[in-house]
Amino acid sequence: MKGTASRSRWEIISSHIFTYFNFLNLVLAGLILVSGQYKNMLFMGIVITNAVIGIGQELKVKRIIDALSVVTATKARRYKNGEFCKCDIELLQEGDTVQFLLGDQIPVDCEILETDGMEVNESLLTGESLAVQKRKGDFVYSGSDVVAGSAVAKVLHTGEENYATQLVKKAKTKRRATSEMQDAIGKIIKYVSYALIPIGLLLFFIQRYSAGNTLSDSIVNMVAGVIGMIPEGLVLLTSISFILGVGRLAKKNALVQEMEAIEALARVDVLCLDKTGTITTGDLQVEELVPLSEEKDMKEILGILAYAFEETNATTDALRRYFPETKGASVAEKVPFSSSRKHMRVTIVGKGDYRLGAPEYLTENGKILARAEVYAAEGMRVLLLTHDKKEVGFVVLSDIIKADAAETFAFFRDKNVQIKILSGDNPLTVSVVGVRAGLPEAKHYIDARELPEEEEELQKIIGKYTVFGRVSPEKKQAIVKALEAEGNVTGMVGDGVNDVLALKDADCGIAMAAGSDAAKQIAHIVLLDSDFASMKQIVGEGRTIISNIERVSALYLTKTIYSILLCIIYIILRKSYPFIPIQLSLIGGTAIGIPSFVLALEHHEETIPKGFLRNVLRVSLPAAICMVGSLVAITLVGEWFSLSELILSTMHLIAGGIVSFGVLVAVCIPMSRVRFALCLTVIGIFVGAILLLPGFFGMAPIMHLIMTLL
Repeated sequence: MKGTASRSRWEIISSHIFTYFNFLNLVLAGLILVSGQYKNMLFMGIVITNAVIGIGQELKVKRIIDALSVVTATKARRYKNGEFCKCDIELLQEGDTVQFLLGDQIPVDCEILETDGMEVNESLLTGESLAVQKRKGDFVYSGSDVVAGSAVAKVLHTGEENYATQLVKKAKTKRRATSEMQDAIGKIIKYVSYALIPIGLLLFFIQRYSAGNTLSDSIVNMVAGVIGMIPEGLVLLTSISFILGVGRLAKKNALVQEMEAIEALARVDVLCLDKTGTITTGDLQVEELVPLSEEKDMKEILGILAYAFEETNATTDALRRYFPETKGASVAEKVPFSSSRKHMRVTIVGKGDYRLGAPEYLTENGKILARAEVYAAEGMRVLLLTHDKKEVGFVVLSDIIKADAAETFAFFRDKNVQIKILSGDNPLTVSVVGVRAGLPEAKHYIDARELPEEEEELQKIIGKYTVFGRVSPEKKQAIVKALEAEGNVTGMVGDGVNDVLALKDADCGIAMAAGSDAAKQIAHIVLLDSDFASMKQIVGEGRTIISNIERVSALYLTKTIYSILLCIIYIILRKSYPFIPIQLSLIGGTAIGIPSFVLALEHHEETIPKGFLRNVLRVSLPAAICMVGSLVAITLVGEWFSLSELILSTMHLIAGGIVSFGVLVAVCIPMSRVRFALCLTVIGIFVGAILLLPGFFGMAPIMHLIMTLL
């Protein structure tokens, strides 16, 4: 299940109709038709109903997702009618003039016409993550990310001619969210598929030539054995649950770009995030200026720096709100801020070189760095202004903490999810802000530049810290990988180009819709409201979906396991198979089908333990063994007392129902009012069916059974 909004209506319909199991069911129905025992074709009604439900639900969700996908669609800025306007990438043509700004992912091959310090990350193409500066006349290729500056360029290639885009698309299609449950179900389906036909054929020959059944009865018995082995209900339930989950999450402003991400999100036990947009609003305010020299034009210089670049960020916005623009200054050269340099630079004619950025990147003066640490200890952000490499003064800024940050962190603490803050800011500053926001463990911090390069060494110390400051894009990726190597299921929340590498390697990558195009394209889930607080609902919904699937999977796997074991044992015993298809339809419908759909729609949040298959087999394997043991015992005892086939069939059906409802009750624990009512209802349907329609279900009237046994 790879995609949510890209599948056409025909692809959806065909995916539910033209399946291996549907084909197998059709062949089995044809055999029943030949046998003349038409009532045993009832299972086809269930198959058709399942297909209709699946198609209807996915088409419904498709309408929701297609509407929301427009929000995250990548656009290009094309020059038309005297200005740059956003347009769909598909509308770009060779020769068009386009504009690229910080955070954009370049969608087509281009030649640079003008540049304002643009740097690109070509790691998706070359594997090299270092920023590459682009000058006039240079080429840039689709798949590159703008990590600094801006540029105007001419489109060279589009569509099929744009080979770089095709390479990037192929690379991205291999990306897949971690899905333990999907992997386990896939293995079950593969191995069962291998076993179906040979076991079915062998069962037919035993029923026909060893058990002494007629051709018609041999066909019916064989079909019953094979139908029970087919885990189509589990496949359908999983598909519908994921599809409905995509729709539910869409209503909570989360666009799922890969269905497996729902499970990965539900199993996340470590969530990595940046400070900005999660703990803080992303806005800054200037608190004070701290002179470090006798230069008196500090405000005027900052009035030049703040307005020197077209692209803005939270820092320049805060500076612009505080400092008026200095008029009349002539800037000879300018280099914008980048996550690798940690500063911006302008060269002013007649004055010299000015830089503004992280103090530790601009000076080695211990006294000045110590003063900066004092402000950082109070949760402030400190920028150092230098003039020709001489310290001029500090600009002290503060973050605005989000009102719901403490509530959000408390939620994740209750759900046993660790928080790791990966920030490019000063680690002490981030630590103080984290503690103020309700994350007491944020007091454990480290400068990421001090982390070891070796992955094994990094794994040893990664668990000691909550806050990682001065983190580069490469170090974010290394931290995520180290956490995963320790056995954690990681989620990465990011919105910038510097988060792309970590988003790509996380088990579940989550991007903000207001973030960069590159982040949105690589993420598994996009938060359409760009609000980290909405993660509470989204994680809760994901856990509900996966815990429901895991619960009802035990019902389906019990049936598959005992069907396989019954086929093998009755082949060895050379006895008639204990069920006919119509009886399995009754047991399957009442003890599995109806309950599974009701339970799958429940809303409850549970911590999802690791080991999907182990957790399910803990219930289904003992139940299947109990089922097989009781049926074989009835067969052998019945033969000892020379009971008729009709009486044996009746006893098999009742025993099968009792064990199946026992599994249902076990799955429903802890019992709620809804679950109790569900159990009573389906048991009532089963009892009513065998009391009122014994002949239809191939069994003797109950009174006849009682009299025989007495």
